[in-house]
Amino acid sequence: MTWTQVCARRLERHALSVPSKAALADVVAGTAGVHAQVMSAAELGIGLRAEGATRADVRKALWDDGTLIKTYGPRGTVHVLPARDLPMWVGALSALPTPPSPFPDPARMTAEQTDEVVAAIGASLEEEDLTVDELGDAVVGRTGPWAGDLVMPAFQTLWPRWRQAMGAAGTRGALCFGPARGRKVTYSSPRRRIPGFRPAEGSGALGDLVRCYLHAYGPATPARFAHWLNAPVPWAAELFASLDLEPVEVKGVPNWVARGDTSLPADPPRGVRLLPYFDGYAYRVGNQPPELLYPGRAHERVLRANFQSLLVDGVVAGLWHQRRSGRRIDVTVEPLVTLSRAQRAELDGQVERVAHVLEGRPELTIGPVTVGGHA
Repeated sequence: MTWTQVCARRLERHALSVPSKAALADVVAGTAGVHAQVMSAAELGIGLRAEGATRADVRKALWDDGTLIKTYGPRGTVHVLPARDLPMWVGALSALPTPPSPFPDPARMTAEQTDEVVAAIGASLEEEDLTVDELGDAVVGRTGPWAGDLVMPAFQTLWPRWRQAMGAAGTRGALCFGPARGRKVTYSSPRRRIPGFRPAEGSGALGDLVRCYLHAYGPATPARFAHWLNAPVPWAAELFASLDLEPVEVKGVPNWVARGDTSLPADPPRGVRLLPYFDGYAYRVGNQPPELLYPGRAHERVLRANFQSLLVDGVVAGLWHQRRSGRRIDVTVEPLVTLSRAQRAELDGQVERVAHVLEGRPELTIGPVTVGGHA
């Protein structure tokens, strides 16, 4: 396969070549989850891929219909996932090698303490959704004062010790996010939000996760899969070798796809697209090297500074920013290439779609983005 074919395949699988008419859960499954550290960016990323969708549709799928769920996913980061697939995700993520703790000895929890806190989190959320302060009180009450010690450096303050286990609680299926209570985030239990929820068996779930990843990002290598998961490369290589995958070559380099999943779009990658915060990062981190997706000035101007991405024919060719004032959404786009008349018209359409998803009225400016990137 050529890089051009792989790029076109990924645009199609991510519903970036043509917006999908499928249910939102299918759209999210097609990207192997959507990064949701910034929830407004996740709403935009999902809405742009689904024909006619708005942020209200995404919120309804999350908090009313229960077809989507917000929890901890790949790399321990917050993601939106299809609720139906959470058993696979929890089974697979629970089976990953445990990474070393980033915290120094005085703050670090032992494996036994982590298990105790995860169990306490699960038990505390059995009956109702809780804010982080309410959950903290409940966890400390079930474990002891040590869990509440203020030892974790975070945002120029200190968090209680137990919070370092929140990611583990999410990937083990003891915790997910609940609907906001005013301006406060709440946490919920997957067992209450998904009837009959039960984590899948680890080895089978890992195989399913590899195939899910390869559907969205393949062809790929074990090293790229390991990078996507923040897992050891030798472990990923052994996992790939244990599965019935199909080898292919991309520019002469061995890669893999799921067995039989070698279809390619007939047309080369085409189109102008706007990707929100973290979406462009996920588009890169899943598969191809940055020099292919961020050519020339895009590497310094967009990738390193963590800006929202302007895609032209599948590669990053600029950056953009939006600012909301009431219903008006001011969109500034800074192309790093010269756009043709047709591409300029397509950009206008993309800005209209951004405004539709965000339920606002767009104003487009072509020029330098003067604000900083996302932290």
